[in-house]
Amino acid sequence: MLVQSPVASDTRVIREATTLAASGKNVHIVGRDVPDDFVPPAGVTVESVPRARGLRPEGERPAHDSIPVRAARWLLLPEHRARVENAWTKAAGTLLAAGSRPDVVHAHDFNTLELAAELTEMWKVPLVYDSHELWFGRALPGRPTPVRRRRGAKLEQRLAADARIVLTVSQGIADRLRRGGLPDVRVVRNTFPIADVTVAGPSGPPRGLVYAGRIGAGRDLETVVEASARLAPLRTLLVGPVDAGFHLRLADGVEVKPALSLDQVDVVYRDLGVAVVPLADRCDNHRLALPNKLFHAVRAGVPVVAADLPAIRDVVRDHRVGTLFRPGDAGSLVDAVRELVSNYPEHVQAVRAAQRALSWDVDSRVLIGAYRDLMGDNG
Repeated sequence: MLVQSPVASDTRVIREATTLAASGKNVHIVGRDVPDDFVPPAGVTVESVPRARGLRPEGERPAHDSIPVRAARWLLLPEHRARVENAWTKAAGTLLAAGSRPDVVHAHDFNTLELAAELTEMWKVPLVYDSHELWFGRALPGRPTPVRRRRGAKLEQRLAADARIVLTVSQGIADRLRRGGLPDVRVVRNTFPIADVTVAGPSGPPRGLVYAGRIGAGRDLETVVEASARLAPLRTLLVGPVDAGFHLRLADGVEVKPALSLDQVDVVYRDLGVAVVPLADRCDNHRLALPNKLFHAVRAGVPVVAADLPAIRDVVRDHRVGTLFRPGDAGSLVDAVRELVSNYPEHVQAVRAAQRALSWDVDSRVLIGAYRDLMGDNG
């Protein structure tokens, strides 16, 4: 497996690797930023390849940058992004060229796909392309790069066409990839193992809203903060790491906590009773995405108040696991919370009923089936 995200915190990569290892495969992950004390799951080994350093010098980050500095960063960010990804690709390629031949190369996202294609050609083994996002439908910080995006999308289509199997996270993204000419695209959602559900859900009325995830741009947290005062006495809690350079103006009463483990977030969800799943309506990737936090809330047995975007809407309505609000509209969020609270027991029951259908028990079978088709029953 090739992945440029920090391996230890990438739940999709670890969950897939764990599942494949449990099915009898030996899984080796080449990623980045792996802590020295990280212990991989049984049957999984991990190597860490560094990427180039960021635009800021190491050390304490200033609270505010000057306008010229922000403008320069906006202009240079696309080049910087390409440079750090290319540095990882070169280093990982050198490492793997000297290694042993695997049976399959599994490329997580487009920024590993070129290297994966080179390796599969060299080793004469099949390629699996795992698209965690609609890569060229994302809203990225920095200046627009339409020419680079068009070229990248064409390259993705060409390289992914050589993949024996393509995996992705939602039906909407799968449909887009199929329209691009990829014949075998399978959906493996970012769900969670139902075996981890040790408590059915909250036992009383909700006490507040919890956002659990990265605190940064594009997540529509400004709307959550704006709505918080009108939702009192319900608490509003944000849990997660803060992206570098992101500054969210907090209202009185909005609480922020650092990142917690998945099990710890379960406890917080059940304590306050409502999970908020916001996402800005600013790109096709967001409209087609199914965020981890949606399935995490279901695993915890907690109803959601979620952004009314097409892929999220389908899950929430089909399984009746919560209510929807218009992204960017604090009044709509307030109304959605009040509607959820007024019918809270019914939503809790619906979440409980949906837990198995929206669990890794379902999606892991798709992953195992893909590898069975790829390698044969004895692969």
